[in-house]
Amino acid sequence: TIMVGRSHGMHGEPISFGFKLAIWYEEARRHRDRLRIVRKEIAIGKLSGAMGTFAHSGPEVEEYVCKKLGLQTDPVSNQIVQRDRHAAYASALALLAASIEKFATEIRHLQRTEVLEAEEYFSEGQKGSSAMPHKRNPIASENLCGLARVVRANSLAAMESVALWHERDISHSSVERVIMPDSTILIDYMLVRITDLVRNLIVYPQRMKQNLEMTGGLVYSQRLLLALIDKGAQRKEAYEAVQRCAMSAWKGRSGFHDLVSKDPFITKRLTHAQIQVCFDPRYYLRHVDTIYRRVFGTGKGRAK
Repeated sequence: TIMVGRSHGMHGEPISFGFKLAIWYEEARRHRDRLRIVRKEIAIGKLSGAMGTFAHSGPEVEEYVCKKLGLQTDPVSNQIVQRDRHAAYASALALLAASIEKFATEIRHLQRTEVLEAEEYFSEGQKGSSAMPHKRNPIASENLCGLARVVRANSLAAMESVALWHERDISHSSVERVIMPDSTILIDYMLVRITDLVRNLIVYPQRMKQNLEMTGGLVYSQRLLLALIDKGAQRKEAYEAVQRCAMSAWKGRSGFHDLVSKDPFITKRLTHAQIQVCFDPRYYLRHVDTIYRRVFGTGKGRAK
């Protein structure tokens, strides 16, 4: 489904909704890979004595116990396994929470009344507001954004637990008893909820098309600029000509396409047919199959 891409909250150029979701998918895959790495990093045991030197029992005891527990032995440790491992785990959870918040924030923006390109599923009889019966609030997305703050804050506490005194103090213990189970349980809940949210997301292709056309073709300004440059125009002059038409369109003096078609600088270099080609949204998606093939391993890959 074609839609407008936005930068700084403003209309940019055409993209597709599938392209947006492909970015989410690839980001989620990176998190899966990170979690596999930190799981190995934190699944470490030690039984090397009070200072870590095996003063009263040999390494073979540590190896036997860790093997029984399904843990790797720490190559070297003092009284405890070093807390950079735990901080890495908490940081990986915080990164995952941040991405879930990113996805949820995007849904919140797309659900805004004046945008309404997608929205959370709203069941029959569900209440969005106790005071305003018409409301369909993105409560799941808002919930996820709030929980992400907790997981991020917990990662900072894990960082603070890395620098312990000498061969160990106990300041980390009270912190980890709270943040480790909390962050792990929260991430599990957040993953279940964002999965359900995306699976049941309501998408409005017609509204995406309407919003794409809202600015009367301003989203095609860069292609027009490049077409002028290809015809020999200096970039500065071409930019000024296109921007002049764009700013007039912004002020409502006329449609961007009409202004471009009447501008002497532009029409001297581009025919009517060449101008028309610049306003074709399909041009912006000609490589999307190649992108899908990179991400999903499928796609026609029409682009050369």
